[in-house]
Amino acid sequence: MQFGIFTVSDITQDPTTGRTPSEHERITDVLTIAQHAEEVGLDVFALGEHHNPPFFSSSPTTTLAYIAAKTSKIQLTTSTTLITTNDPVKIAEDFAMLQHVADGRVDLMLGRGNTGPVYPWFGKDIRQGIDLALENYALLHRLWREDFVDWDGRFRTPLQGFQSTPRPLDDVPPFVWHGSIRSPEIAEQAAYYGDGFFANHIFWPASHTQRMVALYRQRFAHYEHGTAEQAIVGLGGQVFMRKNSQDAVREFRPYFDNAPVYGHGPSLEEFTTQTPLTVGSPQEVIDKTLGFRDYVGDYQRQLFLMDHAGLPLKTVLEQLDLLGSEVVPVLRREFAKNRPATVPDAPTHDSLVAARNAAKAVGGANEAPRGAAFGAAAVKGA
Repeated sequence: MQFGIFTVSDITQDPTTGRTPSEHERITDVLTIAQHAEEVGLDVFALGEHHNPPFFSSSPTTTLAYIAAKTSKIQLTTSTTLITTNDPVKIAEDFAMLQHVADGRVDLMLGRGNTGPVYPWFGKDIRQGIDLALENYALLHRLWREDFVDWDGRFRTPLQGFQSTPRPLDDVPPFVWHGSIRSPEIAEQAAYYGDGFFANHIFWPASHTQRMVALYRQRFAHYEHGTAEQAIVGLGGQVFMRKNSQDAVREFRPYFDNAPVYGHGPSLEEFTTQTPLTVGSPQEVIDKTLGFRDYVGDYQRQLFLMDHAGLPLKTVLEQLDLLGSEVVPVLRREFAKNRPATVPDAPTHDSLVAARNAAKAVGGANEAPRGAAFGAAAVKGA
């Protein structure tokens, strides 16, 4: 099982000092955070995509390429890449290039994002968000698997004999996670292709996440990619820790109360009761995180949000130290207990290459035409 962190790249005033970092400072801080995540033994670093203040990450692949050059082990991914407003051709090119630069330590999470105005900024209509997600991924899926693509869809100009360059590393595309909070259509899409499903799992109660993951698992099995327990699931989460629970609550409260995403709403106590947010000791984080398995089953990737709401760099690095030394080792051990041998690990480039080679040895083949048919049929029927 993989453990890591994700950042939404917000630039937020520290409510305890009144100071707001500059864009440059926040960008360089995130580069430091990513490198420190590897140093403390985490498996994954994920970066969001935004095109509006107060966020900075308008070019995730540029940032991740720099981090790839400064690290050697950590898996790099997005959280999320906007499949609705980015051209699938450009996504195919950018992430294949990043694969080569990072020696395969790359996957990506696709999603629609949570900023409505981004659609008209890129010439799209938010009312067509689901249709865009389905059709654009149908094209992206083919671009990575077919040397020459003919394409005629609703949302971009046709392609005739188009070849995306560079080709994926070792002719194996990056693994794709489809991220969604609320859309069953995206769970269905992930299941159809046999891709991963990432439930953000931050602002919604456990019962909602349970239903979305259950739907994905059911449909994954329906499309005969494996059993429901073999479906590839990832979860988000939020934590703030100190050795003493009371110190954690006292220190984090002003950040929670003023955070753009949830400030001035439910109290910290209400939010921690109703959502996966954990503010307390490392043991409390361990206990609550282990409880996720009770309602989603054994899963493959757990990412935590830790650098938001104006928290200073020093505090975030201290959080990572606690996560790497006191939390993740215990989670690895406990999640491994009673985990069925049939439950797969999170896919990596090496494991995907090995699976491809094994399939070739027994006469297997990719099913790119099936993916294209799904995208067209889903959009037509939407």
